[in-house]
Amino acid sequence: MTIDEITENFSYLDDWEDRYRYLIELGRTLKPLDAAAHTDANKVRGCASQVWLETKAGTDASGRTILVFSGDSDAHIVRGLVALVLALYSERTPKEILATDAQALFSQLGLSQHLTPQRSNGVRSMVERIKSDARAAAAAA
Repeated sequence: MTIDEITENFSYLDDWEDRYRYLIELGRTLKPLDAAAHTDANKVRGCASQVWLETKAGTDASGRTILVFSGDSDAHIVRGLVALVLALYSERTPKEILATDAQALFSQLGLSQHLTPQRSNGVRSMVERIKSDARAAAAAA
């Protein structure tokens, strides 16, 4: 599911409980991360729940380097947040990743005011990890 589709679906949900359930559903659509990828190197620091992000470099149809992310969490709502962050950043160039503001999206979706401080910190940690990988990929290019 694309970030535009997710944003559109959120626009139909007025109630926070409906948005919460939708996040959980997003998490259920997340492709399972291989057990071998549940490593300490892939673990995201700063999340109250356990979160793993795996980054792979690839190329798009134009031959540009893109980063493809996959992820997982042991908590349903956090797994949904992982799915949302991956929809925002995966299969984009490092430059596009670095220019994308996740906080603006979370504000637009009405999530910023409803996430606990711990979950907000976890999202920031996920985004920083993704941007760190994008900076490394840009430097290697």
